Amino acid sequence: MLTLFIGNKNYSSWSLRAWLALKASDVAFEERLLPFHTPEFAAAFEGLGSPHRVPLLVHDGVPVWDSLAIIEHVAERYPDKGVWPGDRAARAMARSISAEMHSGFPNLRRHMPMNLWRPVEPRAYGEDVGADIARVLEIWQAARAAFGAGGPFLFGRFSAADAMYAPVATRLRTYAVPLDPVSAAYVEAIHAEPNFVAWKAAGVQETWVEAHDEVDWPVVKRESAE
Repeated sequence: MLTLFIGNKNYSSWSLRAWLALKASDVAFEERLLPFHTPEFAAAFEGLGSPHRVPLLVHDGVPVWDSLAIIEHVAERYPDKGVWPGDRAARAMARSISAEMHSGFPNLRRHMPMNLWRPVEPRAYGEDVGADIARVLEIWQAARAAFGAGGPFLFGRFSAADAMYAPVATRLRTYAVPLDPVSAAYVEAIHAEPNFVAWKAAGVQETWVEAHDEVDWPVVKRESAE
């Protein structure tokens, strides 16, 4: 049995990555959503030996934490599910750019936090954020040019690499970042992907607010959930 502990869906980009990878791979799991800063959140991790952070996958009693570790665990345990691209060269690139996403782009993350309910409005950014954005777009263009012929995602069909970059696609839309045609089409594909659509629909219905993810604080801007 697999249980995936996640945080709130409006803000928790790392939870989204693991959740999307499992959903897209058609791996059955139980979802357990834990509101931050609550006794329930703290109690969920007792006895597991893991950090008190989400996402956390518990598979037959074995804890696996960190989004990329969860993705690799599922790929290993379910090799027939196509978590990564089947082509060796594509798979090598997919793993490389996923690891780069995992360890990089700190300026983009800090300045443009994931916030699914915020209306699409531009936010000024400096050269450091611009450099992160430029690298993301370079990655998307390269993957699409080399391996994207079979569908609208980075390697054609949806894979773990798309799960890793989906929160970035939301950031670039939320903060109205200008995009080249290839990147704009990719952002559209992520926002139309059925599992992401379901996640966002739940996220914008949430009520709790995380001030550090609200760039307009103390104002909380949110689109109608209807």
